Amino acid sequence: QVQVVESGGGLVQPGGSLRLSCAASGIIFSINAMGWYRRAPGKQRELVAVVASGGTTNYADSVKGRFTISRDNAETTVYLQMNSLEPGDTAVYYCNIDAGRGAFRMNYWGQGTQVTVSS
Repeated sequence: QVQVVESGGGLVQPGGSLRLSCAASGIIFSINAMGWYRRAPGKQRELVAVVASGGTTNYADSVKGRFTISRDNAETTVYLQMNSLEPGDTAVYYCNIDAGRGAFRMNYWGQGTQVTVSS
């Protein structure tokens, strides 16, 4: 059984910080990438940050310089450090794991964690 579980969301003032965590278990194929997506009210889901197995990272333009994605050595946990938070960052944040190859390639999603930035 595959489990992807996020934690760390909450309510924070503008300019504050949060760190999201995502713990993955039960994935039997090699992991290609781990990332974070978000869905804000009335908007489509968008990529926030991704880290590939080789360690390269990519960020949405809106979060560059403010957010940092990282993972543990075993690639069982991925983090998103969010600094200088803005009201526009308010969204449900989802963890995504890209694993496997060819016909066995799968994307696994967490249940989401709410981040609200408001004064």
